[in-house]
Amino acid sequence: MSRFFLTTAIDYVNSRPHLGTAYEKIAADVIARYKRLAGVDTRFLMGNDEHSQNVYKKALDEGLDPLAYCDQMEQEFRATWRRLDISFDDFIRTTEPRHKAGVTELARRIFERGDIHEGVYEGWYCVSCEEFKQEKDLVGGRCPLHPTIKPEWISEKNYFFRLSKYQQPLLDHFAAHPEFLQPEIRRNEILRFIEAGLEDISVSRAGQSWGIPLPFDPGSVVYVWFDALINYLSATGFPDTGYERLWPADLHVVGKGITRFHCIIWPAMLLAAGLELPKLVWAHGYVQWEGTKMSKTAGTAVSLKAAIERHGADALRYFLLREVGFESDGNFTWDRFDARYTADLADTFGNLVSRALSMVQRYRDGTVPELPVSGTARPERSEGDSLEQATQETIAAYTRAMDAQELQHGAALVIELASRANRYVEETAPWKLAKEKKDAELDSVLANLVRAVARLAVLAGPFIPGKAPLVWGALGASQPFERVGFADLTALPVTGQRVAKPPPLFPKPDAAQGGLPKGR
Repeated sequence: MSRFFLTTAIDYVNSRPHLGTAYEKIAADVIARYKRLAGVDTRFLMGNDEHSQNVYKKALDEGLDPLAYCDQMEQEFRATWRRLDISFDDFIRTTEPRHKAGVTELARRIFERGDIHEGVYEGWYCVSCEEFKQEKDLVGGRCPLHPTIKPEWISEKNYFFRLSKYQQPLLDHFAAHPEFLQPEIRRNEILRFIEAGLEDISVSRAGQSWGIPLPFDPGSVVYVWFDALINYLSATGFPDTGYERLWPADLHVVGKGITRFHCIIWPAMLLAAGLELPKLVWAHGYVQWEGTKMSKTAGTAVSLKAAIERHGADALRYFLLREVGFESDGNFTWDRFDARYTADLADTFGNLVSRALSMVQRYRDGTVPELPVSGTARPERSEGDSLEQATQETIAAYTRAMDAQELQHGAALVIELASRANRYVEETAPWKLAKEKKDAELDSVLANLVRAVARLAVLAGPFIPGKAPLVWGALGASQPFERVGFADLTALPVTGQRVAKPPPLFPKPDAAQGGLPKGR
């Protein structure tokens, strides 16, 4: 069995998750669930970035020891990810001993190879990004990501990583591995940045106690970004024997705003330490609110709690991946969320499941009939063949899309197939076949419908992991949903199964109760 090591960016814990942070985790979870369906041994890593000075200040403001504060926030984040059905296999914290061991060893190796040197840094520092900024990075003297907070001018003794030394090796890597950074727009941005020249970067902060001490100068701590990037490696067990079973990572999922760290600094660090680079970095766009990036600092973060409560976690997962996509920015609005929920999930997917299972109960006492076998009278209608062809074509297209991280297209294909199956109901009119006593045709239609529903449950599983098993359970399948894979889809057995009453998958808001609020 092949293996797949998938990571997301780790999160600052100076505040709770919002819709923007949740989007990345949902997208990565969809990828992880798809890989498992495809029979791939998948390891999905997430975690928290705790050595931030913003986290340290927040803990002091709360009157807590920093580690105690981080312990509390870990539970907050884990509770949120449980509510969204995020199926991570490992959760790393940068205050863990295993992470400290990985950071210490990687810093030691780079230092001993001569790629860390001492110097003095003078320049701008964005406290919200916790990032040193060059003049060319600022807009009107402000960080473009945090325009409400003026950068600080800092002058301090630092240790520097010889990033400039790796300009050509990085260009060579991009040339040899054009797939390394996707989508292409991000790759082009990073190539232009590298080609313009790289400067050595600070890897330490002096006079701070919250962080991991430098192994060659315990009076300084490792700079938060240098520390944080190493989580992907330390989670594999590095430097202990056996870490190679997971490393290199197959896919880093990160936001476009931190692409430079993951596609310039991180690979240069690995090259300096003589380690393999990750195979692929996917830099996704932002979830926006009225054209503005969702940001806790800027006050444009939509309440994640409100978004989940509006239509449920599965509906939110589907909407974000269907509406926002995974390549570019996309807007979140309550009106669009409501519209997608009603049209795609309630009227198309949920309606199909309800009518298909209800008709099996009504016309065949709840037992899925057998398809006519060779040598018996064939139904006069051929719509079943077209539905089967559409299903097979959808499965193939879905696989291609998901393999290419085209999650928006994958979600769209699920609804398109559900829509096609709904048209099949109208084309075949089972109620007329029942009235006219055309039993063979009715058996064929019902069996075809249930088989389509079963396949849709599997295809929809990565996007709606809470509802898809309910559909599967209502179909009376003997095989547990979590054991079903794409290898089962071609000849998925459904005949003879006893279906249950269709579950209320995506109920519409009760108009009598006032419908939905305008948004919170």
